[in-house]
Amino acid sequence: MLSMSLAARAAVATHSSIAPSATEFPSFLPKQVENVKDSFARKLASRIQRLPVELSSLNRPIMSSCVKPMVHEKTNPLVLLHGFDSSCLEWRYTFPLLEDANLETWVVDILGWGFSDLESRPACSVISKREHLYQFWKSHIKRPMILVGPSLGAAIAIDFAVNYPEAVDKLILIDASVYAEGSRSKLPKAVAYAGAYILKSVLLRFYATNLSFNGLPFDTCLDWTRIGRLHCLLPWWLDTTVDFILSGGYSVRELIKQVKQETLIIWGEDDNIIDNKLGIRLHCELPNAKIRQIPKCGHIPHVEKPNDVAKLIEEFLKAQSPVLSV
Repeated sequence: MLSMSLAARAAVATHSSIAPSATEFPSFLPKQVENVKDSFARKLASRIQRLPVELSSLNRPIMSSCVKPMVHEKTNPLVLLHGFDSSCLEWRYTFPLLEDANLETWVVDILGWGFSDLESRPACSVISKREHLYQFWKSHIKRPMILVGPSLGAAIAIDFAVNYPEAVDKLILIDASVYAEGSRSKLPKAVAYAGAYILKSVLLRFYATNLSFNGLPFDTCLDWTRIGRLHCLLPWWLDTTVDFILSGGYSVRELIKQVKQETLIIWGEDDNIIDNKLGIRLHCELPNAKIRQIPKCGHIPHVEKPNDVAKLIEEFLKAQSPVLSV
């Protein structure tokens, strides 16, 4: 699969899937997961579980969704985040490659998105998301981690690394969305709900999926749209997303120069969402970073070019030499 094109890999993922089975997946996933054809997404979905995470604002733990590693090593583990309004299924192609490389790898859903049990409607502001990730780390991971953040997940990773440096050994940022400022004006709640409802739209998700990749067949784009909006079908998604919108979102521009951890920046050269010039800027502003660009690749390299991403991560973790600029 190393030399497969995106379209060819997508075709394999679609046509090698088994017949849907309700017993294949955890009972807490939306039943529409049975309609997903992508075999990699189905396999990763079958491994999602919920672990308890205590938050100071609640009197009972949140059962938080994640994929636990099968490989356990003495070295610090990889912890994979996801982008804005997404889920751990974003890592369906790269996660198994990292496990094949014998890297201890977790995939964690950010509070407010993914497949956690949020029936209690916890606050989902930046502060709450940060505390949730810290308490997840403190309870279940317990070692300094290599924190991987794609798109908005990069802002989440930077915010976390600056606030909890003892929990982060290294950073890996993929097509990082870190220069957009959070909203400082208070939106009317009705407007926020209307905007969030549009985010759930199949048409909008299909358009965004098509924009993120080059040459994606219609059937694959439709299936990947199903995967990308699956978490939106949980009953609390709208409320928790609106809560994040009303909280103002992430503003980490001033935190970038405070990052002390060694950092790898990965960027798709054909990103139609975030200009790769911002990747160069991020490389210049981070005190201890190197950058690697992936040719003929869009905004989500860990889906479009998983072999390249896995190779870059493995090389970064195994490198013993000082960080060199490119």
